[in-house]
Amino acid sequence: MYELNYEISDIDTKIFYGVQNQYFNLIKSSFPTLKITGRDNYIFAMGNQETLDVLKSRLDDIVAFISKHNSIDLKNVESILKIKSEEEKQLVFDQDIIVKGVNGKVIKAKTSNLKKLVKTTDKKDMVFAIGPAGTGKTYTSVALAVRALRDKEVKRIILTRPAVEAGESLGFLPGDLKEKLDPYLQPLYDALRDMIPHEKLEGFMEKKVIEVAPLAFMRGRTLDDAFVILDEAQNTTHSQMKMFLTRMGMNAKFIITGDPSQVDLPKNQQSGLRESMRILKDVEEIGFVYLTEEDVVRHPVVKKIILAYNKEDQQNQPNK
Repeated sequence: MYELNYEISDIDTKIFYGVQNQYFNLIKSSFPTLKITGRDNYIFAMGNQETLDVLKSRLDDIVAFISKHNSIDLKNVESILKIKSEEEKQLVFDQDIIVKGVNGKVIKAKTSNLKKLVKTTDKKDMVFAIGPAGTGKTYTSVALAVRALRDKEVKRIILTRPAVEAGESLGFLPGDLKEKLDPYLQPLYDALRDMIPHEKLEGFMEKKVIEVAPLAFMRGRTLDDAFVILDEAQNTTHSQMKMFLTRMGMNAKFIITGDPSQVDLPKNQQSGLRESMRILKDVEEIGFVYLTEEDVVRHPVVKKIILAYNKEDQQNQPNK
């Protein structure tokens, strides 16, 4: 039987132990073969030397995390206790990293508003991400969905968008229904291919763990245990948006992305996104994150293009 005497230094022990010792109790339950006690700045443990070494390493990580961020939550503690490699440790410690994609590509929230989108999604089950093209709202949302699937917070991912451009011309396009609709869903496929290796992605899609489908395919479904993203929501009608929002089932996350200034609907139809922003703005359980040209993560000229068009639109508005 071996012993570990661990001293907590340079951090607030109240943060370390958590409210009603919830973090410390989680640490103890994660090492059932060890006898662990804590008093003030000291942790005492007895048991197998190899397991004690792992415990010490995890305690070091928790203390280091608190030192870096001056806070920690239950999810952070759970993630730290599961660390098995330096790569996993980097993901836990860098709060801006959402996932690591194909070939080690780091996918993170790059701007303050994208970071706000990540935090809001962590806290609320339904979030609207509103902003112009190129701000990374869809890409970041897909990354959050992939992370949730990876962490087994949901059982499936559903990505959808209205194929409003298809209109009457859809029947004249070659191929079956999937081949006709795929061009409108391509940006969602592109994001997934950045984040999940090809063979694994194909397997997920074959088993319907990941589904990319036009909005019309959502009718009549109840979406439980799913992370669902509605992209290009400015092109939904009143009935489409209401239909989609009411598909939300138990243990589900919904992100609705869109740009109210880029509506492709006929002029006599109101955007379902604009309407829902007005109707739902005071619902406490729903989060709204607004992105601007400052959040553009594409080529720097895109930001200038957006600013130029915004200026033109303002000049062309009728005087009130």
